[in-house]
Amino acid sequence: MKKTILITGASSGIGRETAKFFQKKGWNVVATMRNPETETELTGLKNVFVTKLDVLDLDSINQAITYGIEKFERIDVLLNNAGYGAYGPLESFPREKILRQFNTNVIGLLDVTRAILPHFRENKNGIIMNVSSMGGKMTFPLGSLYHGTKFAVEGISESLRYEVEQFGGSVKIIEPGSIATDFAGRSFDFNNDEKLTAYQNIVTKIMTAFPEMLKNSSSTNVVTKVIFEAATDGTKRLRYMAGKDAKLLNLLNKIFGYGFIYRMNKKFFKL
Repeated sequence: MKKTILITGASSGIGRETAKFFQKKGWNVVATMRNPETETELTGLKNVFVTKLDVLDLDSINQAITYGIEKFERIDVLLNNAGYGAYGPLESFPREKILRQFNTNVIGLLDVTRAILPHFRENKNGIIMNVSSMGGKMTFPLGSLYHGTKFAVEGISESLRYEVEQFGGSVKIIEPGSIATDFAGRSFDFNNDEKLTAYQNIVTKIMTAFPEMLKNSSSTNVVTKVIFEAATDGTKRLRYMAGKDAKLLNLLNKIFGYGFIYRMNKKFFKL
């Protein structure tokens, strides 16, 4: 019997490429997105079911899971991929944007997970894969909101594994480094207030250096292969890093201590 993966945020980037990768590997795919009516590529693929799921809309979450089960009889893997990055001085963010960042990256992930847990518990199986980031283990300037959400995903996942193991399930954390997606475009929410002069020096330096940081980004294929490994290796391994930069920085952190990234950022950005 073919296995089925449900993916949130499948309209672009890692989500879209993962949907195509799993389909090629012979899986059924429930590819969810906020606006499925605009999708053309995934809808043409065999054994790919495209449906609406907005992580901020509980009804759409429940309906997508129900439709996915009706289509393929069961779901074996959930990939919580939907999310975006809010960057900029914290003081410049209106409260509604702060709430949107956490509601999307954290509360939305929790709502989707809670909605599928009864199905996994009934089947006495199921893998929950949460897309975190190397930014869930280390931080970069102006990312207090984004890093806050990814640190939360790490903690949620690490603790949740104890619960789902009670019925035979498992939790996996995917930690990509810099990936060549549209993260710096549609998935990037930058906020700044030029009247807050104390922050303009750091804003200018970070935004000037940002394109240089992305030059050596890994391809999305790097992440999709890691996701597939996590879904199929049959182990209780929790964390999977994706990308040479993530692996290198994580290693340097372990060698030189967790003050290393702070010192590196101060030097690199000339802060």
